[in-house]
Amino acid sequence: MVAEAEVVCQQSVGVLDVKYFPNKGSNIHEIGDSDSISPSSFDRVRVSESVSAELLTSKEDVKTAEIISEALESAVLQFVPCIRSGSFADIGPRRYMEDEHIRIDDLSSHLGSQYNFPKPSAFYGVFDGHGGPEAAAYIRKNVIKFFFEDASFPQISEVDNVFLQELENSLRKAFLLADSALADDCSVNTSSGTTALTALIFGRLLMVANAGDCRAVLSRKGEAIDMSQDHRPIYPLERRRVEELGGYVEDGYLNGVLSVTRALGDWDMKLPRGTPSPLIAEPEFHQVVLTEDDEFLIIGCDGIWDVMSSQHAVSLVRKGLRRHDDPEKCARDLVMEALRLNTFDNLTVIIVCLSSLDNGEAESSPPPQRKLRCCSLSAEALCSLRSLLEGSANN
Repeated sequence: MVAEAEVVCQQSVGVLDVKYFPNKGSNIHEIGDSDSISPSSFDRVRVSESVSAELLTSKEDVKTAEIISEALESAVLQFVPCIRSGSFADIGPRRYMEDEHIRIDDLSSHLGSQYNFPKPSAFYGVFDGHGGPEAAAYIRKNVIKFFFEDASFPQISEVDNVFLQELENSLRKAFLLADSALADDCSVNTSSGTTALTALIFGRLLMVANAGDCRAVLSRKGEAIDMSQDHRPIYPLERRRVEELGGYVEDGYLNGVLSVTRALGDWDMKLPRGTPSPLIAEPEFHQVVLTEDDEFLIIGCDGIWDVMSSQHAVSLVRKGLRRHDDPEKCARDLVMEALRLNTFDNLTVIIVCLSSLDNGEAESSPPPQRKLRCCSLSAEALCSLRSLLEGSANN
């Protein structure tokens, strides 16, 4: 986030990954009754924002929430996401690695029996640090505690309007708790901060919570659908909010220092707790009901999106999955593409596959062509061959 001019060699960075390999014989817990859903119900993505009433009209918000809730309540789950993921992180041209990430493909097994979630359930997060690695590393280390223990994560009976609201409230509380914890922990420098983007999957529900400029992009039949909004000072609604709270934007930076308007930590830039501040930790939410058209989700830090569009990334990953069906390789390819395009930041990518590769769409290798060998004959050999053929014909 903070501008840095030093350029050094690349270095790969390892992270903790919790993988999920679904049992083909296991039962799938379905949500809803036997009513059917019109296909158009699935094409809506809901955005929720509580910071400013100007960001969404209440009527539109309530109407869209009802549409999603009705879809979830009445769904016959003919499609159930088949989740597998891969990730790759690289220091890029920066001097220090400040990114962290987490991926859990089977959240129920990871958390234990005290949580009752529909299957599949999964959790992913990318934390892009700035001002040192302390804040991002702290959030990564304590993310399960903040999100599923301290924030009173709702117990699910059915995915309805009540659960959706409780889920948003819980995630919002988790972001704010994490932000406050960074202020209280003396091991974290007050100038260190991190953006945070998390994605939760419960059955067919995908909910993304974002504070900062990491981005989640859904591929729907190859079309890129942004599941988050980059919180940068040049974004008009964010700029207006910042200026209304006494901040300013200079050369695209918040107060001339930070390239994002939302982040956890950075307490040397925030006003005392309880006081409205231009820099906030409040997340913005996007959610969608997944269908068989939804192929995969890309979650990446801004080092990816600084040099390529959402559609470019989706096309690259889709081509890779058709070729080798390996999300880990696709994540690496996406990072390598960003490096080829001369990104100047750390790089972290998670690819979450939502369905099995359609064999009908897989790119098949063309059958090997038989190679023909050519040779030349001397005049003497041609005469001998002609005599042999004429002798065979006479016989």
